[in-house]
Amino acid sequence: MRGRGTRRAATAPVADHDPVRTVGVEEELLVVDPAGRPVPLGPAALEVASRRGEGETVAEHDRADQQPPDDAARRGIDDGDPRGQLVPELKAQQLEYATRVCADLAEVDDALRHWRRRADAAARAVGARVAALASSPVEVEPVTTPGERYEQMAETFQLTSLEQLTCGCHVHVSVADDEEGVGVLNRIRTWLPVLTALTSNSPFWLGRDSGHASFRSQAWNRWPSAGPNELFADAADYHRLIADLVASETIVDTGMIYFDARLSERWPTVEIRVADVALRAEDAVTLAGLVRALVDTAAGEWRAGTPAPAVRSEVVRVASWRAGRSGLTADLVHPATGRPEPAADVVAALLAHVGPALDAAGDAHRVRDGVAAVLARGTGADLQRRVHRETGDLTAVVRAAVELTQS
Repeated sequence: MRGRGTRRAATAPVADHDPVRTVGVEEELLVVDPAGRPVPLGPAALEVASRRGEGETVAEHDRADQQPPDDAARRGIDDGDPRGQLVPELKAQQLEYATRVCADLAEVDDALRHWRRRADAAARAVGARVAALASSPVEVEPVTTPGERYEQMAETFQLTSLEQLTCGCHVHVSVADDEEGVGVLNRIRTWLPVLTALTSNSPFWLGRDSGHASFRSQAWNRWPSAGPNELFADAADYHRLIADLVASETIVDTGMIYFDARLSERWPTVEIRVADVALRAEDAVTLAGLVRALVDTAAGEWRAGTPAPAVRSEVVRVASWRAGRSGLTADLVHPATGRPEPAADVVAALLAHVGPALDAAGDAHRVRDGVAAVLARGTGADLQRRVHRETGDLTAVVRAAVELTQS
């Protein structure tokens, strides 16, 4: 939800100077009570964390979220925080954290586990826990977090905002500048539905089975500025579109540019936003590795002058819908052909597409093993449904997720 990106140091490498790009991850988590029901204790947990020096207060976040990025931030000057930050989200039944800037996947793994533990400790202090679920399996009345911006969103978007209790995972990857970033956005868009399928973790929606593997992706696209976009001529074209959307006075601010992938408003990164939050930290690490490789592959194509695939946004939207509907349990739309093929074959095509970039970053073994693990045991959506079949109890699904979040 935030208009603020993951930080990276000014000396972070970019592709022209170093083969390894930096990466950062944002995860949103549900705050739940011991019985497995979401509770609006996120702000209270954050207050506890801020007293310990681990997070921002709601008021601090809300003020900062409305500040335009300063020049130093846009250049990627890091403020020295080695850990990241814990922050509020749109709903009081949520917490979010952003990792530090990471150079390799071992750092990503360490940062993810660090902040999952910290978020859970803060929730425990107010009698709750956190669960890495992309939607609430049990019926719940979402509560908007206090703050001027969030309250304005609730007033402006009504049920779209009031019912929006979803948790995603956003991956930031460093780029040299906005021109390279737009070149990347143009070339990754057809592959993003595959990431939605791989990370699907929201089969239940407020007390019932949605019939989708990622219903978060369906609910998210109710926002007027969400979803895939057309190709951009260059960075100026991208920024003109952003200005036009804001000028329409339909969205609240530039933080509401909810494209599947976008230039970070505040940091020199591209931000990929299509993934459900992962039940297991190791699956989020796999996602980060795939995204970094996808960005690096696209940047190489852009530098080489390889044209971006001329695929209409309507086709990308259909592919995204299908990925959210079935996850890995049925066919996906193949980015190269626009035709359905078995999900495992489309995932294999993604791995082949980014293979050289995985090798260059030293990520090939870890990412390929991580993808194989997901294909073998299923996604978070598959596990949630399995627990529900075995117990008949949606709160048992949440309790199982609490344990897996910390595993």
